[in-house]
Amino acid sequence: MKIERLAIPDVILVTPPRFGDNRGFFSETYNFSRMAEAGIDTPFVQDNQSLSRQKGVVRGLHCQLAPHAQGKLVRCTRGAIWDVAVDARTGSPTYGRWVAAELSEENWSQLWLPPGFLHGFVTLTENAEVQYKCTNLYDKASERAVIWNCPELKIDWPIAPEEAILSDKDKIAPGFSEARGWFSYE
Repeated sequence: MKIERLAIPDVILVTPPRFGDNRGFFSETYNFSRMAEAGIDTPFVQDNQSLSRQKGVVRGLHCQLAPHAQGKLVRCTRGAIWDVAVDARTGSPTYGRWVAAELSEENWSQLWLPPGFLHGFVTLTENAEVQYKCTNLYDKASERAVIWNCPELKIDWPIAPEEAILSDKDKIAPGFSEARGWFSYE
């Protein structure tokens, strides 16, 4: 497994090997021992999957507050996405900074976001399928969002604002200033 720490070191890009032949391929996409060696040692309790039929679908920026905060291990198994992690941990040296990585069925990479990060992505292809493991169960009362193109964050999305396809909920999400105090850095 290839492990790469991004510009925010708590966010990790993981690329499992694929072993192929004329039938296709095999890949071990998750192994607790190998992940623990990389610092991802929290058990996962829920798996989620989404399918976005159109290119330009934006999902996020989402999180859940404590005690239901979630770490996520995200991968794209069909198509491609541009996946974003924003540090929302008040007091963190990287508070308010973001990192992103392209995840696709071709590069087979996964992105680890620990609790305390906002998560979002935009689909780069039609029929993009995303699967992710979560360290905590979904809790509607703990769910929060920040507007995807918040000027405070200056995220360099690979899509023009008028091309973004958003849910009604994501269209009215507040700015990043509302997130202050949602999480603390330990």
